[in-house]
Amino acid sequence: QVQLVESGGGLVQAGGSLRLSCAASGRTFSNYAMGWFRQAQGKEREFVAGISWRGGRTDYADSVKGRFTISRDNAKNTVYLTMNSLKPEDTAVYYCAARGSPFVALDSGNYNYWGQGTQVTVSS
Repeated sequence: QVQLVESGGGLVQAGGSLRLSCAASGRTFSNYAMGWFRQAQGKEREFVAGISWRGGRTDYADSVKGRFTISRDNAKNTVYLTMNSLKPEDTAVYYCAARGSPFVALDSGNYNYWGQGTQVTVSS
């Protein structure tokens, strides 16, 4: 089992920045690729960003490329999502997820463990 706890969400004005953190406990964190997903009200959950188990590869949704950065610190069992130039359409609950594989996947069904989510609200 892997337990994931997100933090860092909040209310921010358009153009602002936030950094989300996801702290993991349980099994060896460095054995898992990690992903960030988001779900806006009334919409399906969507992939935002992913990072391979050692951090050598990252993937991003087109809608966040150039604005968001995913990173991980395996010594601290933590994955981060740094979000810059936020837009109102980034408003959603953000979830981190762990996948029992070295590689990132874009489909939420390929992730084994999920956090409880953290709300990000971007005002215009």
